[in-house]
Amino acid sequence: MHCVSNPAILYFGAPVVLISTVNEDGSFNLAPMSSVWWLGERAMLGLAAASKTTQNMLRSGECVLNLPSEQMVSAVDRLARTTGSDPVPEGKIRRGYRFAKDKFQLAGLTPVAANEVAAPRVLECPVHLEAKVESTTPLAADDAKWRGRALGIQVRVVRVHLDETIRMAGNPDRVDPDLWRPLIMSFQEFYGLSRGRLQPSELAKIPEALYRV
Repeated sequence: MHCVSNPAILYFGAPVVLISTVNEDGSFNLAPMSSVWWLGERAMLGLAAASKTTQNMLRSGECVLNLPSEQMVSAVDRLARTTGSDPVPEGKIRRGYRFAKDKFQLAGLTPVAANEVAAPRVLECPVHLEAKVESTTPLAADDAKWRGRALGIQVRVVRVHLDETIRMAGNPDRVDPDLWRPLIMSFQEFYGLSRGRLQPSELAKIPEALYRV
């Protein structure tokens, strides 16, 4: 039997992405997100309009989408509730965020050069997708509570890097789904394909009600 419900968030499950971008001073920013879907060589990213990642992407027109495996859950969680924006935006202050200048160091991850963009790849991630911004779309523009708060950013993937451990035998241009174990976020908790909930999530400490506008 179904009952009418009103969840504060609708994160039914999506792969975690670490988006790397370049700050104004040439340093790197790294941010986890999971509001993403792919079609062909394009990806649509749902991002807060005021986030440092969004600002960097709109200014530079590029990024790298790094896909962590489930084994990287602890590194990803160290980035939770951090922001590259200084001062920290009011909405993030309420959710317990803090400013972090060097997120690669904080997470214990390694930046490596990309081929087609200035943003770095994350060495430890099995998948690196170098991407260029193609278009932006305001989200919920007809909703006064949400207007101006979120953007849909369409990017085009221009270079793909796959770790040898997830490539399909005999076909180097395919990912073997039996070997690829993405890190999944579902209602703020981390999950993997090989087992259930991986570990307590820092984001899950934020009451879902705080995501209402």
